[in-house]
Amino acid sequence: MAVRIRFALHGLRHRPMFHIVAMNARSKRDGKPLEMLGTFNPKPDLNEKTKQITLNFERTKYWLGVGAQPTDGVRFLLERAGLLPPRPLYPKVKRSPLAPEQSA
Repeated sequence: MAVRIRFALHGLRHRPMFHIVAMNARSKRDGKPLEMLGTFNPKPDLNEKTKQITLNFERTKYWLGVGAQPTDGVRFLLERAGLLPPRPLYPKVKRSPLAPEQSA
């Protein structure tokens, strides 16, 4: 069973709130998760001007350790939290070897 760490959408219209969950890769976006790992509120509070993120580090490390693959949005949050190493800005590109110069 392929497990993904991804967002599950909750909240109201124009006030989204996401649960960070570990769930089967083939299940629906808002289906029943295997485990809820945290929450993410993308709308900043008016007073604090910060986005709220809660995350259970121990359980997230466990799921990453057993092979769960995070989606791109969750990967970004996990990199910012220090659970994953940051991706390189420019991935290495395989280039074909240069053609040998022909002598004339």
